[in-house]
Amino acid sequence: MPGSTTQLEDGRVGNRIENYTGFWKKDLSKESEQDNTARVDNYTDVVNGYYDGATELYEYGWAQSFHFSRFYKGEGFAASLARHEHYLAAQMGLRPGMRVLDVGCGVGGPAREIARFADVHIVGLNNNDFQIGRARKYTKQAGLEDQIQYVKGDFMKLAEQFGEGSFDAVYAIEATVHAPTWEGVYGEILKVLKPGGVFGVYEWCMTDTWDASNPEHKKLAHEIEIGNGIPEMRPLGKARDALNTVGFTIEHEEDLAERPDVVPWYYPLEGDISKAQTAWDYLTVWRMSWSGKLVTHNAMRLMELVGLLPKGTWEVGETLKVAGDALVKGGQTKLFTPMWLAISRKPL
Repeated sequence: MPGSTTQLEDGRVGNRIENYTGFWKKDLSKESEQDNTARVDNYTDVVNGYYDGATELYEYGWAQSFHFSRFYKGEGFAASLARHEHYLAAQMGLRPGMRVLDVGCGVGGPAREIARFADVHIVGLNNNDFQIGRARKYTKQAGLEDQIQYVKGDFMKLAEQFGEGSFDAVYAIEATVHAPTWEGVYGEILKVLKPGGVFGVYEWCMTDTWDASNPEHKKLAHEIEIGNGIPEMRPLGKARDALNTVGFTIEHEEDLAERPDVVPWYYPLEGDISKAQTAWDYLTVWRMSWSGKLVTHNAMRLMELVGLLPKGTWEVGETLKVAGDALVKGGQTKLFTPMWLAISRKPL
């Protein structure tokens, strides 16, 4: 189970967690354009508040790579996550010795996997101190300190931090959805790439079938926002337009969630242990079952009461339950994808 004294040592962390859910009105009918604007304008606090509370819960239920992936029949959970990362690196054409930026690196699971797979040097960027600390610890344990470094920074100010033309390649795995605008973050990524450099992204989007004027569709997007610390969910077309607008040339794009897979990407969230692909994956799937949620729910409540978890962690955990249900529904209805892949090039 999650639990950390590190978080408790910083009062700001506790405050951010406790205040996180205040950025949303749970009743969508009471949401105003001003509420949405406030979240976008305060994206740093929204994202930090969420990840301060959710990081250990993610590790408890999702290991160290905080992203979705496709599954082959009989493929284990860890193998699927690694293959998803390898696919991105291969599509980008990463080569030994390249200097690569990981935008929104989490606790560094993908960075460690890609560093080993492609033999590249990676700088992991994160604006969350708690996650950076864990990333450094895990990277030291893996013996990859000479290959991966982590820095704190804002992905809306990359050029200011690193200078223009600093990287051969940049990737982002389910991270840039947290940006206040895609044009803003993609524009910064373009600046720090060398001419001819490549950018690969797995983006969270509402699909082209999503209709913002449909109340049920709007409600689904709102539940994904609340449950995942996202200021604003946007349609896929806006991500494509943003890449083109800032000056990228899109060389390849595909929605991996559209693949006709026998095992859907969202199956671990369904909580049906009969669908577990391997014996090792039963625990991962169980955690999302009704009994798994009940155990986690009560344990977190108790740990928060006795001071082992910061105030507000339990409530963030409750939003994760909202997220799980919304993501499954979004996957089943094809209204949401967590894996629109775009490989783009900075012109020479």
